Amino acid sequence: MMTPANRLDPKQLLTRKSFIELSARERAKALLDEGTYRELLGPFERLESPWLPMQGVVPQSDDGLIVARGTLSGKDAAILAIEGRFQGGSTGEVSGAKIAAALELAQHDAENGWPVQVLLLLETGGVRLQEANLGLEAIAEINSSMVALREHVPVVGVISGMVGCFGGMAITAALCSYLIMTRQGRLGLNGPEVIEEQSGIEEFDSSDRQLIWAVNGGEQRYAAGFVDDLVEDDVKLIRERVIEAFGRGVPCRHRSEQVEDYLERLATIDVTHQLEIRHFGRLWSKRVLS
Repeated sequence: MMTPANRLDPKQLLTRKSFIELSARERAKALLDEGTYRELLGPFERLESPWLPMQGVVPQSDDGLIVARGTLSGKDAAILAIEGRFQGGSTGEVSGAKIAAALELAQHDAENGWPVQVLLLLETGGVRLQEANLGLEAIAEINSSMVALREHVPVVGVISGMVGCFGGMAITAALCSYLIMTRQGRLGLNGPEVIEEQSGIEEFDSSDRQLIWAVNGGEQRYAAGFVDDLVEDDVKLIRERVIEAFGRGVPCRHRSEQVEDYLERLATIDVTHQLEIRHFGRLWSKRVLS
């Protein structure tokens, strides 16, 4: 199991380049080898959602999903970067189709002896509500393609912040061969606002930032074994960890195949009373997953 990054010292904090502050396109460019970035189905292709204008929502010409090709540490790579600033990084028909098609093409290349490193930059609230079942269908296709591709090459995901990764795309994150997070990132199937809306503020106060990060934040998700690597918000460090993850190859046993292990760990938690924030840091502190 990878170990979490040491915290940056004061000098490094002054010289670092924040990954979180970059747009999805800038993140992809920053991770690929210099001068190798090229974008497929970019904004000039005008692949916009046909459903958003019908509901009074201004579409985006790439539908909030950047497909980038280039090399990473000298090897062919494809980066699928979700723009969290557009509709909360939600997945619709067009953006979902771009992800699924890219994964299927990567699988075809791998099966024909041309492996491509596939990296997902996940900043998403899940399915786009304005597109409902079309978004759900897209995520089903994405996850099916993920399972098929990861048998041939490792698929790496990065959740950095500040949108986080929720909903159906959280399932996609769980299907990654390796998952990397910053402390500022968040990961969960249901977002805090959704839990509060459905179960009440007594169950989950979505305005309590300390509570949200104690439950969904990168540090807790790493401690619980849902994430393979915890890294500081620094472009150089994240790039290094991504390269390291790809170097590990296809895992012998994917996280989604370890259901019994997670159920055993859940069984040790007393859910008859509401846990206090200070307890979350100690939950599942023994990392037993391989």
